[in-house]
Amino acid sequence: QVQLGESGGGSVQAGGSLRLSCAASGRTFILRHMAWFRQAPGKGREVVATISTIDYSTPYYTDSVKGRFTISRDNAKNTLYLQMNSLKPEDTAVYFCAATSYDSRTYYDTELFPYWGQGTQVTVSS
Repeated sequence: QVQLGESGGGSVQAGGSLRLSCAASGRTFILRHMAWFRQAPGKGREVVATISTIDYSTPYYTDSVKGRFTISRDNAKNTLYLQMNSLKPEDTAVYFCAATSYDSRTYYDTELFPYWGQGTQVTVSS
């Protein structure tokens, strides 16, 4: 099994920045891909960004965060990051770290990820 734990959420004004971290533990050697998802009140969980943990292929970003968010990983520390700049009120959500050992062409679907963190709240005020 793999355990994930997020940190770094909080409240910030529009235009500000936050950096989320996700520490992975357990059988991390089985992982192939990790991702950040978010869920706003009354909405479904949506993918924000994904990154391979086994190669250096180009990360994926949903259109609304391109140019503002950066996903990265430190395999030596078993940690995933999400640097969020130029935050907007519409970025307000609970952010979840997710990981999978599955091999897929794309990683947009929550069902591809069996391992999830508990989530961290990000609130952006205007």
